[in-house]
Amino acid sequence: MSRSGAVARRTTVTTRRPRVRLSRAWALGCGAAVVLLLSVAVAVTIGPSDLSPRDVASVVAARLTGGESGLTRIQDGIVWDLRLPRTLLAASCGAGLAVCGVVLQSLLRNPLADPFVLGISSGASTGAVAIVVLGVGAGSIGLATGAFVGAVVAFGLVLVLAAAAGGTTDRVVLAGVAATQLFSALTAFIVFTAADAEQTRGVLFWLLGSLATAGWTDVTVCTAVVLLGLVVCLASASALDAFTFGSDAAATLGIDVGKVRVLLLTVTALMTAVIVSTSGAIGFVGLVLPHVARALVGVRHRLVLPISALVGAVFLVWVDTAARTVLDPQELPVGVATALIGVPAFVLVMLRRKAVR
Repeated sequence: MSRSGAVARRTTVTTRRPRVRLSRAWALGCGAAVVLLLSVAVAVTIGPSDLSPRDVASVVAARLTGGESGLTRIQDGIVWDLRLPRTLLAASCGAGLAVCGVVLQSLLRNPLADPFVLGISSGASTGAVAIVVLGVGAGSIGLATGAFVGAVVAFGLVLVLAAAAGGTTDRVVLAGVAATQLFSALTAFIVFTAADAEQTRGVLFWLLGSLATAGWTDVTVCTAVVLLGLVVCLASASALDAFTFGSDAAATLGIDVGKVRVLLLTVTALMTAVIVSTSGAIGFVGLVLPHVARALVGVRHRLVLPISALVGAVFLVWVDTAARTVLDPQELPVGVATALIGVPAFVLVMLRRKAVR
């Protein structure tokens, strides 16, 4: 074969590869979306009450049209008021945590970065504990508000510390570590000095992650924030691709490194704050699933972000379903379940990366 022919053949191959990967990503995305819908429909039926996917569809149709579902009032309430909002909130939280993990691992150039690296989880925990133990507010709305305020305060402290230290990515990580330790200590201090046994037990269960109090308000707010954050991150996909090679490389491509970094860090912080305020601290989702998505579709963020969101949603739906049913009538905190599954999965991902190298 002539040299020109070889060049032409190599050019053809390189131009076809993106199309093949894009078509594969579309296929995976459509398949994951179908799996997510089926997972939600099936997960709602799992539990002590005998329900079927058809019953779930009847309840949803009746609620949306104002008709009758044909089920008893108790069965209707189980589907609409308990299981469906909880399952949808699990999907929303899983998607949001996975997207945040993708963004932070790219921005910070650290494969171990996750949504809680900025101290947001610890700040949210302190805010929630202050609400429960010190009595500042009442009910689930007060708890969520306190957690959100604590998360925002923690993130603000991280930004101030990082800016004072130079504003580089390693300074952001160090500031996040410092904020995490500070707010963890504050949480422990509040519990140790002011909480009784019942409050301590309730706080501990919430800190380990729980979707038991999910309501339609939580679903609406969390889903809206996650979708908006995903749109912003997708709009910045090219910048995230450039950040993979470092801030200097991104700057040479005409990207305003400081502006984009602050924007994406703020978006991920707000997403994490809302998620933590509704579900508590759920670990390993944002750490492991971005690696799974990259193994499926490569490193281009316009493909990794939506795939991560779908995979994270499916993952947390089934983990939460297992957490509320395996030890029935007791309920396992969903954060414990994600850790039990996430640690072996993370080990497998790391071994796979080593084998590829």
